[in-house]
Amino acid sequence: MSARRVVLSLAIVLTLFVSLATPQSKEVVIGIIYPLSGPAALTGLENKVADEIARDIANGAVDVPLPFYQRLKGMPGLKGAKVRMIFADHQGKPEVGQAEAERLVTQEKVHALEGSWHSSVTATVSQIAERYGIPHVNGQSSSPGLTKRGFKWFFRTSPHDEHFTQTMFDFFRDFQKKRGITLKTVGITYEDTLFGADSGKVQRELAKKYGYEAVVDLQYRARATSLQAEIQRLKAANPDVWMPTSYHSDAILFVRQSKELDYNPKMIMAQNAGHQSPDFLQAVGKDAEGTMSRAPFNTDLIEKRPAARAIAKIYKERTGKDFYDNPARTFTGMMTLLDAINRAGSTDPEAIRKALVATNIPGDQLVMTWDGITFDETGQNIHVKGIIVQLQGQKWYTVYPFDIATKDVLYPIPAWKDRK
Repeated sequence: MSARRVVLSLAIVLTLFVSLATPQSKEVVIGIIYPLSGPAALTGLENKVADEIARDIANGAVDVPLPFYQRLKGMPGLKGAKVRMIFADHQGKPEVGQAEAERLVTQEKVHALEGSWHSSVTATVSQIAERYGIPHVNGQSSSPGLTKRGFKWFFRTSPHDEHFTQTMFDFFRDFQKKRGITLKTVGITYEDTLFGADSGKVQRELAKKYGYEAVVDLQYRARATSLQAEIQRLKAANPDVWMPTSYHSDAILFVRQSKELDYNPKMIMAQNAGHQSPDFLQAVGKDAEGTMSRAPFNTDLIEKRPAARAIAKIYKERTGKDFYDNPARTFTGMMTLLDAINRAGSTDPEAIRKALVATNIPGDQLVMTWDGITFDETGQNIHVKGIIVQLQGQKWYTVYPFDIATKDVLYPIPAWKDRK
């Protein structure tokens, strides 16, 4: 063999050796399913921004100087793999979400799924993930049953409605002691999707457990065009606390028609969702004064966490809006998934699942005021906490627990005739 051929052969062997010895960067592909059109589109689009911030942290385009985020910068566990997100629109329809999940898994070959805000859609999407063996992390949906199906691939970082409703009844107990008042009756209204049905069930059970009489227990059609009959029943029964579970179009309609029919509840305790959507407040403004809601996070708690301050600033720069409950939950869920993928050091679904099972993120690294993130055998985060917030002067303020409250509770809510 000529010297020239020997040199050429050695060069080829050396090139192959270097190529094999240096791990090639992979791409991490995550499928995300939200309502990007239809009545809940604004929420879906805001959640999308939160996910993109998480992606940019993982890809090294955004720097958050805290240990947890520095550990994920550049996805070192995958030798610099880039995160790519594919967003799909479920339109608020479970069957569309199911079809989009199947497409993302079988055609787009995603390594994990995230979403889908609506509990009813999350239920169908998670079934696809379970069938194909793909990790599915959820940061928003609150139906308790989602983590009671014995699923292996589903993980939820945020509280569910049993956690939240317990917080409501804890508030009722402590508020009565603090103010020296008595609350005896509740009116429970809920829309007819999985979210509403599960919420109504939990509220009914806890009302009975703690000795409250449910003088109204009413399910109504989601996206109803009139709620006058429901409001007339509430007005006639006059419960001490009205407890609505609504998405945003129903929440808006309830406020407008309550004003028309002069229904004056003394206390409103909502199950989040539509009542905390920005377009709810934009639509009804000061007419929602005094409305309370459960929440896992509120803007006035941002200073409690260094991570929240950093992410809120980026979110504000990108959207012109304050960082609030929905994008905060979404961001937390996505960062949990990215952390698991990085620790897995692989895009293999089983490796990611095992990493999720082993998750242990300390609370001081979160944007949420929780104690941390660790999943139980059902895939539910065991360190979640709920708070109660209230609309005062068209802004949400934390009013419970009392030791972290930024405002006193406005009670009773002024009657329509007494408002300026």
